[in-house]
Amino acid sequence: VRPLTNDPGIGAALGADPTEVHDTGACLMAVFDDEAAVLALTPDMRAVAALHPFGLIVTAPGKSHDFVSRFFAPSVGVDEDPVTGSTHCALTPFWAERLGKSTLTARQISARGGEIECELRGDRVLLRGRAVTVIESTLRL
Repeated sequence: VRPLTNDPGIGAALGADPTEVHDTGACLMAVFDDEAAVLALTPDMRAVAALHPFGLIVTAPGKSHDFVSRFFAPSVGVDEDPVTGSTHCALTPFWAERLGKSTLTARQISARGGEIECELRGDRVLLRGRAVTVIESTLRL
Protein backbone atom coordinates (compact mmCIF):
# COMPACT_ATOMS: atom_id res chain seq x y z
CA VAL A 1 0.00 0.00 0.00
CA ARG A 2 1.53 3.26 -1.16
CA PRO A 3 0.20 6.68 -0.06
CA LEU A 4 -0.80 9.07 -2.85
CA THR A 5 -0.02 12.74 -2.42
CA ASN A 6 -2.92 13.86 -4.60
CA ASP A 7 -6.57 12.80 -4.58
CA PRO A 8 -7.42 11.68 -8.14
CA GLY A 9 -11.07 12.74 -7.71
CA ILE A 10 -12.15 10.25 -5.07
CA GLY A 11 -13.85 12.88 -2.91
CA ALA A 12 -16.01 14.06 -5.79
CA ALA A 13 -16.85 10.48 -6.83
CA LEU A 14 -17.88 9.46 -3.30
CA GLY A 15 -19.55 12.69 -2.23
CA ALA A 16 -17.13 13.11 0.71
CA ASP A 17 -13.41 13.76 1.01
CA PRO A 18 -11.22 11.02 2.49
CA THR A 19 -8.47 11.89 4.95
CA GLU A 20 -5.97 9.72 3.04
CA VAL A 21 -5.68 8.09 -0.37
CA HIS A 22 -3.49 5.05 -1.12
CA ASP A 23 -2.69 2.78 -4.05
CA THR A 24 -2.73 -0.93 -3.14
CA GLY A 25 -1.36 -1.97 -6.52
CA ALA A 26 -4.65 -3.62 -7.47
CA CYS A 27 -7.04 -0.81 -6.39
CA LEU A 28 -7.23 2.65 -4.94
CA MET A 29 -8.03 2.95 -1.24
CA ALA A 30 -9.71 5.89 0.51
CA VAL A 31 -9.39 6.16 4.30
CA PHE A 32 -12.01 8.02 6.34
CA ASP A 33 -11.98 9.02 10.01
CA ASP A 34 -14.90 6.89 11.17
CA GLU A 35 -17.42 4.21 10.32
CA ALA A 36 -20.31 6.67 10.01
CA ALA A 37 -18.54 8.52 7.17
CA VAL A 38 -18.08 5.26 5.21
CA LEU A 39 -21.67 4.20 5.79
CA ALA A 40 -23.01 7.59 4.64
CA LEU A 41 -21.23 7.57 1.26
CA THR A 42 -23.41 7.92 -1.83
CA PRO A 43 -21.01 7.24 -4.70
CA ASP A 44 -21.49 8.34 -8.29
CA MET A 45 -20.72 4.99 -9.94
CA ARG A 46 -19.73 6.57 -13.28
CA ALA A 47 -17.18 8.75 -11.51
CA VAL A 48 -15.93 5.80 -9.42
CA ALA A 49 -15.53 3.70 -12.60
CA ALA A 50 -13.35 6.41 -14.13
CA LEU A 51 -10.95 6.44 -11.15
CA HIS A 52 -9.33 3.03 -11.60
CA PRO A 53 -9.55 0.10 -14.04
CA PHE A 54 -10.54 -2.27 -11.22
CA GLY A 55 -11.94 -0.70 -8.09
CA LEU A 56 -12.00 1.49 -5.02
CA ILE A 57 -11.72 0.31 -1.41
CA VAL A 58 -13.15 2.62 1.26
CA THR A 59 -12.22 2.04 4.90
CA ALA A 60 -12.23 3.52 8.41
CA PRO A 61 -11.81 2.44 12.02
CA GLY A 62 -14.92 0.60 13.22
CA LYS A 63 -17.13 1.03 16.26
CA SER A 64 -17.43 -2.64 17.20
CA HIS A 65 -14.80 -4.00 14.78
CA ASP A 66 -11.18 -3.03 14.26
CA PHE A 67 -12.07 -1.61 10.84
CA VAL A 68 -14.90 -1.39 8.34
CA SER A 69 -14.89 -1.22 4.57
CA ARG A 70 -16.89 -0.99 1.37
CA PHE A 71 -15.72 -1.96 -2.12
CA PHE A 72 -16.85 -0.42 -5.39
CA ALA A 73 -15.90 -1.90 -8.79
CA PRO A 74 -18.36 -0.47 -11.35
CA SER A 75 -15.70 -0.53 -14.09
CA VAL A 76 -15.89 -4.36 -14.00
CA GLY A 77 -19.66 -4.57 -13.55
CA VAL A 78 -19.91 -4.65 -9.73
CA ASP A 79 -21.25 -1.39 -8.31
CA GLU A 80 -20.75 -2.52 -4.70
CA ASP A 81 -19.49 -5.95 -3.74
CA PRO A 82 -21.18 -7.30 -0.57
CA VAL A 83 -18.10 -8.95 1.01
CA THR A 84 -14.71 -8.93 -0.69
CA GLY A 85 -11.95 -11.27 0.45
CA SER A 86 -9.30 -9.87 -1.87
CA THR A 87 -9.64 -6.32 -0.52
CA HIS A 88 -9.11 -7.62 3.01
CA CYS A 89 -5.73 -8.95 1.89
CA ALA A 90 -4.70 -5.31 1.40
CA LEU A 91 -6.66 -3.93 4.36
CA THR A 92 -5.25 -6.39 6.90
CA PRO A 93 -1.57 -5.34 6.74
CA PHE A 94 -2.63 -1.68 6.53
CA TRP A 95 -4.74 -1.84 9.72
CA ALA A 96 -2.43 -4.33 11.48
CA GLU A 97 0.41 -1.81 11.29
CA ARG A 98 -1.79 1.08 12.45
CA LEU A 99 -3.40 -0.82 15.30
CA GLY A 100 -0.30 -2.80 16.35
CA LYS A 101 -1.97 -6.20 16.21
CA SER A 102 -1.89 -9.18 13.87
CA THR A 103 -5.45 -10.50 14.32
CA LEU A 104 -8.25 -8.09 13.51
CA THR A 105 -12.01 -8.11 13.18
CA ALA A 106 -13.52 -6.49 10.12
CA ARG A 107 -16.98 -5.73 8.82
CA GLN A 108 -17.81 -4.91 5.24
CA ILE A 109 -20.76 -2.55 5.63
CA SER A 110 -22.47 -3.02 2.27
CA ALA A 111 -26.24 -3.61 2.20
CA ARG A 112 -25.75 -7.38 2.70
CA GLY A 113 -22.47 -7.03 4.59
CA GLY A 114 -20.37 -9.55 6.40
CA GLU A 115 -17.84 -10.07 9.16
CA ILE A 116 -14.32 -11.32 8.58
CA GLU A 117 -11.60 -12.27 11.02
CA CYS A 118 -8.30 -11.25 9.45
CA GLU A 119 -4.91 -12.50 10.55
CA LEU A 120 -1.56 -11.23 9.30
CA ARG A 121 0.92 -14.08 9.38
CA GLY A 122 4.24 -12.92 7.94
CA ASP A 123 3.56 -11.98 4.32
CA ARG A 124 0.28 -13.94 4.26
CA VAL A 125 -3.23 -12.93 5.23
CA LEU A 126 -5.64 -15.52 6.61
CA LEU A 127 -9.35 -14.77 6.39
CA ARG A 128 -12.01 -16.53 8.43
CA GLY A 129 -15.75 -16.16 8.50
CA ARG A 130 -19.03 -17.62 7.38
CA ALA A 131 -19.77 -17.98 3.69
CA VAL A 132 -22.70 -18.98 1.55
CA THR A 133 -22.27 -20.90 -1.70
CA VAL A 134 -24.13 -18.97 -4.38
CA ILE A 135 -23.02 -20.94 -7.42
CA GLU A 136 -21.36 -24.29 -7.99
CA SER A 137 -20.03 -25.57 -11.28
CA THR A 138 -17.77 -28.06 -13.01
CA LEU A 139 -15.41 -27.00 -15.75
CA ARG A 140 -14.15 -29.56 -18.25
CA LEU A 141 -11.20 -28.79 -20.46
